[in-house]
Amino acid sequence: MSRVVRKFTTKVPTWKPHVTPLKMEEASEDQRAALRETPSNTKVSDYVLVLAHDPQALGARTPLFNGIMYDAGGLSRAERELGAVAASFVNRCIYCAAVHASRYNQITGEEETMQKVFFDGAQADLDPRARAILEFGVKLSQCPPEIGAEDIAALRAQGLDTQEILDLTLSTALFGWANRLMHTLGEPVA
Repeated sequence: MSRVVRKFTTKVPTWKPHVTPLKMEEASEDQRAALRETPSNTKVSDYVLVLAHDPQALGARTPLFNGIMYDAGGLSRAERELGAVAASFVNRCIYCAAVHASRYNQITGEEETMQKVFFDGAQADLDPRARAILEFGVKLSQCPPEIGAEDIAALRAQGLDTQEILDLTLSTALFGWANRLMHTLGEPVA
């Protein structure tokens, strides 16, 4: 018997869907076409197989996701992951927070940052640039209309340029949306 994971962790739990994932042998040509490009260019997860029930939406979502999270230039991969973690922390999406914290740890080779984020949230004692990114991601996730010029100035003060700020905004906002899909369509289990 599996149990729902309710605490933040960097150990990625299993995602148990509420909706039966598409069976590849039953996929239509439109569904197969939508599945040709996968998020992170790795395996096709149960989550993606659930989304494949709507091939038009999946066909638009995956290139958008890959472009926001993996395109070269702009914000570093680790900092994009930090934006995703900030949104997932605010939205209490345990699964997404674990996946992106784990990726952050793999990219940076350290675990202390994510431990602090999961323990202290927006008040985590991080280096100034990481703290500015986290604070922006948390504020954007809590109430997007409250983001203002002073928030952009705080990021610029830590050396972020316009492209990096856009990448941070996109990665954080993407997970505001993705978290809601994850919550609705399944749950993290151990």
